[in-house]
Formats: sequence, C-alpha cells, structure tokens
Amino acid sequence: MELKILEDKKNKMIFELKGETHTFCNALKNELWNDSHVKAASYNIAHPLIGVPKFILETDGKESPKKALKNAAKNLKKVSGDLKTVFLKNIK
Repeated sequence: MELKILEDKKNKMIFELKGETHTFCNALKNELWNDSHVKAASYNIAHPLIGVPKFILETDGKESPKKALKNAAKNLKKVSGDLKTVFLKNIK
C-alpha cells in the first residue's frame, strides 16, 4: 500500500491508496464514519482494473483529517487482530 496525499487542508484531505482494492477501502471508509468529527468520507476507483482508490475526507475542524485517518487505522488494526484471535481460537 502506498499513501499519496494530493490535498491537505485544515478540514479536508484528498489522498490515494495505491495497491488497495474495494476490500480495504470499504473497511477504512466505514471506520472513518464511526468518528463523530468526520463529516464526509468516501472514495472512488475510476477504473475497476487499473484505477487507484482516491479518498476524500472532511472533518468538522475539531479534529484534523490526518488525526481521523490515524485513529481509523488504529481501530482497523485492533479489529483485525481481534478477528484473527477469534478465528484461531475457534478453528482447530
């Protein structure tokens, strides 16, 4: 995964996630929406085979877009770890 920031303002950030697909992008988008300071979080992949996901993230100003993105990444890491633990525990 390669993160390329295209625009970084106080309340808005536009970035690309080269090497990712809908699977990770949907999880990230949904996690961003769990943040009460996020006012918009969406992405687009212009071409299904060769497109690079482009995210738009806007916050209310009480939290920066970078902070919201970091929090979402931490939460996804925790959730994926919990999921791994459950699977390893129950599949023997």
